[in-house]
Amino acid sequence: MSSRISDALWASLLTVNVLAVGCSSAENRDRKPAADFSLMDANGAQVRLADYKGRVVLLNFWATWCGPCKIEIPWFIEFNKTYKDRGFAVLGVSLDDDGWKSVKPYIAEKKIDYTVVVGNDQVSKSYGDVESLPTTFIIDRDSRIAFVHMGLVGKDTYEKEIRSLLGRDQRATANGGERNAEIVE
Repeated sequence: MSSRISDALWASLLTVNVLAVGCSSAENRDRKPAADFSLMDANGAQVRLADYKGRVVLLNFWATWCGPCKIEIPWFIEFNKTYKDRGFAVLGVSLDDDGWKSVKPYIAEKKIDYTVVVGNDQVSKSYGDVESLPTTFIIDRDSRIAFVHMGLVGKDTYEKEIRSLLGRDQRATANGGERNAEIVE
């Protein structure tokens, strides 16, 4: 009797798991692909968004003169430290008119430890002609835009979205219950 219950329970759990994975896959397909770009970082190295495929990316358009940006940057530094080992990255795109002249000293002063590039009109237009700063895109592991924020939003909102993308991707590929227990909120 207990064997039949175990088999029935196992079959039910398997069905639920397949449905959950199927739903998240359909959700990912409905997301708009993030536009690839190639820009230089502060050291002159080429940075392409395509190089981040397979990671959850917080793509933040900002400027050194932007008040709300100054509030968010410490959060992004913290997120980068907390989640980088789980397949997460922060990528800042400065839209300062004078480029690296303002941005390099700002990076040093604020101790920004994530990758920063200086954007241009082409990149701005490829993301809907970014005019409001900050504008932040949370991009899933398949390089699709999962969340968009124009203006300042709460730290907890960003963290919830990041964790949902990191957790969902790990749950879909996890093989054991122990791993799932680590990521359930």
